[in-house]
Amino acid sequence: MMDSEMGTDRLVLGRQVDYSGQYDPAQLCPIPRALGRAAAGILRLEGGGGECRCGGTAGADGKIPWRHGEDIWNIYELSWLEAGGRPAVAMAVVRVPWDSPCLIESKSLKLYCNSFNMTHFSGVQAVRDAMERDLSQAAGAPVAVEILEPDSFAAVAVGEPQGMCIDRAELPDALADLADAPAGQGEGLGAGGAVLATDNSFVCNIDPVLLTCGNGIARETLFSRLFRSRCPVTGQPDWATVTVRYAGQRIHADSLLRYLVSYREHQGFHEACVERIFADILSRCRPDELEVCARFTRRGGIDINPVRSTAPGPWENLRDPRQ
Repeated sequence: MMDSEMGTDRLVLGRQVDYSGQYDPAQLCPIPRALGRAAAGILRLEGGGGECRCGGTAGADGKIPWRHGEDIWNIYELSWLEAGGRPAVAMAVVRVPWDSPCLIESKSLKLYCNSFNMTHFSGVQAVRDAMERDLSQAAGAPVAVEILEPDSFAAVAVGEPQGMCIDRAELPDALADLADAPAGQGEGLGAGGAVLATDNSFVCNIDPVLLTCGNGIARETLFSRLFRSRCPVTGQPDWATVTVRYAGQRIHADSLLRYLVSYREHQGFHEACVERIFADILSRCRPDELEVCARFTRRGGIDINPVRSTAPGPWENLRDPRQ
């Protein structure tokens, strides 16, 4: 995918830039959500279909496959100067609605936050007001900002998802035999005992066909800590814990694990990855209810946590231990 197709030719990500010494909203770089959705096959940017709020055109039925969600950003490195010049520090929780026309590129958000460092503000409320105004303008929709001062740091919760971890899900027999073989022995094993792609093994090319369901009905939460994708600009790895809550035909845990692992070499923004996972599960498994959330490890003092759902929130902002 060319940079211009994804809109990444305008980004500061992966480039050497100068830090602004004073408050500078111009640092923020919005990216149209429709670009990532078109790349994932969720939207068509031209041709048939109905108009959608993200600025592109939807599929043949004119619908985005989810109706609720948000992107939760946790900012751990926020600082400014009080009126007398004393530095203040805080954390911030930013909630961007899923249907905002644009997402905000993460490095540009970091540069924007750093521009507060040597700027005087009258108080926490002034900082929050500035952030809500600037981020809402960049995203094209109302963005909520919560400032956490130091006396509330201890209340920030850390925990694992509630549900079943699928990372050790039973593998198909052919793959299990390979995984149990001594290092370097057995067809399908690479150097050091690494399992190579076979019909039943883990692969690194996204394919919704990997998702399979059984005959039973379930209401459950499945999660994996093994998700890895890559930045579409720099190629650096992005790590996340992915949680899938659903009700409907039972999803085979091993198939969901193999599907999530297939993103390991995929280059995509966090938000686009979650939307593609949601769309593929909904298309292949047809659950009555579905929610997909990914909590990505932080980079540049910021972590990004997109959630997409068939039902409205609110959504808990429970920090993952790796964050």
